[in-house]
Amino acid sequence: MRDNVNSGPRGFRDLMKEGFISIPGVFDGMSAILAERAGFRAGYLSGSAVAAVMGLPDLSVTTLTEVALEVQKITSITSIPIIVDADTGFGETMNVSRTVRMLERSGAAGMHIEDQVLPKRCGHLNGKKIVEPDEMIKKITGAIQTRKDPDFVIIARTDARSVNGIDDAIERARSYVEAGADVIFTEALESPDEFRKFAKSVKAPLLANMTEFGKSPLMSSADLEKSGYSMVIFPLTAFRATLRTMETVYGKLFREGTQTGFIDMLMTRSDFYRNIGYEQYEKDDSEILDRIK
Repeated sequence: MRDNVNSGPRGFRDLMKEGFISIPGVFDGMSAILAERAGFRAGYLSGSAVAAVMGLPDLSVTTLTEVALEVQKITSITSIPIIVDADTGFGETMNVSRTVRMLERSGAAGMHIEDQVLPKRCGHLNGKKIVEPDEMIKKITGAIQTRKDPDFVIIARTDARSVNGIDDAIERARSYVEAGADVIFTEALESPDEFRKFAKSVKAPLLANMTEFGKSPLMSSADLEKSGYSMVIFPLTAFRATLRTMETVYGKLFREGTQTGFIDMLMTRSDFYRNIGYEQYEKDDSEILDRIK
């Protein structure tokens, strides 16, 4: 079978020491396998992706249990460490502590929590509301005190840029670093200059979000690294591509009644089996049966 020993928190900490980390969004076991095969060394599970796979909006309608289950499915099938979007921590400080415990048990390498008011909104939409810095600091402190594995990465996200401006976002980020956050997630900055200003002002590992169709300009990994960032996530890029492909395929299949006109869009059976390690599963099964005999 596939090597399903996930490298977890220690694996991600090792990557942080090596240099800049480019992290694609994954949304299930198969997408994580393909990301790993493409060469990526870490993955990111977006709360929006968890909700979208269920046909739901990113408005805090999914539960901690549902997110933890998805994490477990992914970490059980891939070796790359997975960073998880934990929204606002699913409640107050005591809820954040429970979130840490469940995501650690699910095999996550780390998680990020944000300083939005519950229920939260997508970080690149208008109408967000944020909590007072002290409330977020309590959540960060609770998360740090709860984690059993000191390598489990606690990422603090601030959404203040779109609400109070970049200066408030910088001040909040500094206070989150002082509270012990391992990484700062700067959400919805609006220009390359703002990314550079943030990096010069906040002395901590920084995570950038390069989501499409949002408030932030699309900057490359190389440009972000030059700007002072430590890592970047591409939360929904592959998922959006998957949705567009499914929309096209379903439309063609309904209109034409056959797949012959778009067979070149499909992954072949042999490629699919190769990606999931089909032959290895059969080999392992045969060896187990031989040992039983």
